[in-house]
Amino acid sequence: MKTTNRFNVIIAVAATILMGMFESSDAQLQMNFYAKSCPNAEKIISDHIQKHIHNGPSLAAPLIRMHFHDCFVRGCDGSVLINSTSGNAERDAPPNLTLRGFGFVERIKTLLEAECPKTVSCADIIALTARDSVVATGGPWWSVPTGRRDGRISKLAEATNNIPGPTSNFTTLQQRFANQGLNLKDLVLLSGAHTIGVSHCSSMSERLYNFSTTVKQDPSLDSEYAANIKANKCKSLTDNTTILEMDPGSSRSFDLSYYRLVLKRRGLFQSDSALTKNSATLKMINDLVNGSEKKFYKAFAKSMEKMGRVKVKTGSAGVIRTRCSVARS
Repeated sequence: MKTTNRFNVIIAVAATILMGMFESSDAQLQMNFYAKSCPNAEKIISDHIQKHIHNGPSLAAPLIRMHFHDCFVRGCDGSVLINSTSGNAERDAPPNLTLRGFGFVERIKTLLEAECPKTVSCADIIALTARDSVVATGGPWWSVPTGRRDGRISKLAEATNNIPGPTSNFTTLQQRFANQGLNLKDLVLLSGAHTIGVSHCSSMSERLYNFSTTVKQDPSLDSEYAANIKANKCKSLTDNTTILEMDPGSSRSFDLSYYRLVLKRRGLFQSDSALTKNSATLKMINDLVNGSEKKFYKAFAKSMEKMGRVKVKTGSAGVIRTRCSVARS
């Protein structure tokens, strides 16, 4: 009898451990996770995007960037949305100061709370909004399995230390992607999101005026392109407001144009140029440029799906925040 009881206890403990492992793994993510708990959730999100994105098509790029920045800090847990009165949250970090779309996501959350209180996570809203906004502008579709739960911790230092910035060199890019379980192929493909959207002079002006102690202008930047930006856009090192297209002439089209510009040494950021410094990533870019847009879309979708699973909180891990901007809501 004692042996049987001890065996049953062991089995129970083992089962509990296994359940915990499954609850904290990305195995919990599934398509149509809210089919029973909030069947209209994904439609509410896509309808809101369809209603508003055509009036502000430039919002698609910030929303996909928000998803990227969220996943690189503590995983895809919606922590990038948290506001801090002390100015010490992720959104206060230098890489996130130019993020837009916080209010847009919060409005979607309000609609979902009215439909299904305390059900749909902010983390899932970010992931679905990133996909649907890109699709609404004619870009690729990718699968977004849901079931993520929200985090409550958001730290400026972690965002600064984990998010690859526009001045990152190849070593930094490779390491920060590897820290999230993402490889060089993911690095190249996810960088392709730079085919849409805009940036500010402050993200690249040092390449023009203060590249190093010995060279004022980044030699890896096409000189004709640099001269054009100096003359018409970023006229000084201190310009923090002028807007630049990341993919000039094609910044609203999700296409291969970005990679062609990178090969011509006309990528806006040092991080764009860095992709050509490694033989493996350079070959990947050439293969993309020589391939079809359909092939790019398919590969990009796979990397987005992979990134969307980074260190997710599922099952009993995390919470469902009722307000995305408030940690304990």
